[in-house]
Amino acid sequence: MEITGKTPSVTSPMNLAETRLRWLDRRQEVLSRNIANADTPGYRARDLAPFAAHLARATAPRAMSRTDPRHLTPAGSGDPAARTAPAEEVSPNGNAISLDEQALKVADTDSAHALAMGLYKSWTGMFRTALGRNG
Repeated sequence: MEITGKTPSVTSPMNLAETRLRWLDRRQEVLSRNIANADTPGYRARDLAPFAAHLARATAPRAMSRTDPRHLTPAGSGDPAARTAPAEEVSPNGNAISLDEQALKVADTDSAHALAMGLYKSWTGMFRTALGRNG
């Protein structure tokens, strides 16, 4: 599933923070699905591509698009956002979810979310100050 929204602009911290927040929200959904399926036989952990890769993909020139289902699909296309993470330990039922690893990723995502929200709030505060609306 691709993260939707405006294409981030390198010159706009507001757009970049909004894009980062959308990516973090999507990652939180993927991680919570991993945790919810911790006992599902054969389930493999999924994670999003790193934000830097998402940002590079969003700002890169667009390739040709498929306008007809009979057109060939370019190599490497598909669902680049959520992908199966490599599993190091697999339980006897085929499940490869490590709750400790997922908890660390959730905590990392939460910290990054707080940082992005702080940036967003600081930037809007500067706009309010510039407009003379400090209250």
